[in-house]
Amino acid sequence: MPPLDGVAALNPDMARWRHAIHANPETAFEEVRTSALVAEQLAAFGLEVHRGLAKTGVVGTLKAGKANRAIGLRADMDALHIQEINDFAHRSTVPGKMHACGHDGHTAMLLGAARYLAASKSFDGIVHFIFQPAEENEGGGRRMVEEGLFEKFPVEAVFGLHNEPGLALGEFSIRPGPVLAAYDIFEVTIDGRGSHAAQPHNSIDPLPIAAQLVLALQTIVSRGTDPFDTAVLSVTQIHGGDTWNVIPATARVGGTVRTFDATVQDRIEAEIGRMARDIPAAFGAKGSLRYERRYPATVNHPAETEQAAEVAAMIAGPDKVHRNRRPDMGSEDFAFMLQARPGAFMNLGNGPGVGGCMLHNPGYDFNDGILATGASYWVKLVETLLAPKA
Repeated sequence: MPPLDGVAALNPDMARWRHAIHANPETAFEEVRTSALVAEQLAAFGLEVHRGLAKTGVVGTLKAGKANRAIGLRADMDALHIQEINDFAHRSTVPGKMHACGHDGHTAMLLGAARYLAASKSFDGIVHFIFQPAEENEGGGRRMVEEGLFEKFPVEAVFGLHNEPGLALGEFSIRPGPVLAAYDIFEVTIDGRGSHAAQPHNSIDPLPIAAQLVLALQTIVSRGTDPFDTAVLSVTQIHGGDTWNVIPATARVGGTVRTFDATVQDRIEAEIGRMARDIPAAFGAKGSLRYERRYPATVNHPAETEQAAEVAAMIAGPDKVHRNRRPDMGSEDFAFMLQARPGAFMNLGNGPGVGGCMLHNPGYDFNDGILATGASYWVKLVETLLAPKA
């Protein structure tokens, strides 16, 4: 079954919405223009619109029939702090910000599904269309849940959809259980003693200490973690010094940890803390650690995963739905919604992942060719889960 004809007819509008959002990217909790566009469209479709949850979040509610059963469909709206290098007409007009993860496409697909369902009313129950801010790093999903998302908009299940570069165009992937890793961040501050660069003997130089620390941190996974446990520790920042002839007094080393198992997560945090303290101390400096657990692992519920996979097979065909693909070490704050309610997180193929197509790449762009596929998945999910009872 190809994308629904009525949904495919909305492709020009979905592309127009996406291009407008892409050209005007807004980062975490600043999605004022984007949320206004979403709210305006939902209201025009005839939905009840609620604004202000998690500052810039939008929830549109659509009712049909007599049943009180309800499900939630979620799309993220925020962009990233990346300078876009594309030169197409809808490229970012905001320096240093771009939609490099496809949230513009996610928003457009869910808007398309809302428009179709508002016209067809081809279900019996309630659908809450959840447009979430601040997925990138700042936990907008957690904040929506904490501010009463599911108390204000009760659902029996909630579903998310994300594009996947590298998966063939229009194909789906899903698995029960853990699908995305927990996301932690760390920053080690090394306080030494600054001096003239020509007199290093008067310093406690934090830069070679930082270098030693970076090398030591790699052994936490390579030598301190059971090979059958999955973990990633990546150092992504080293900061220290401002000029050529000064040894700085302070340096900072930062990065991220990704895990699935809480025991592994606990041990890695403890090991980073030990190294952050002991390695600088061995050189006469002082080390301190800031460690934050940002997102938990994203864990799909088995029954809802099966429902989502069956619906995807209706749209793409059974052979185009990849079940039980290995988990990804990326992270998602949709995890907080799945902790609060049953549900599932699905991936939709965005096409080849080469030539800048990969997520968080300055040359990335969402593929308009999957807009109708994604919106059709949303529509068919609603029509299936909220089908009128005989």
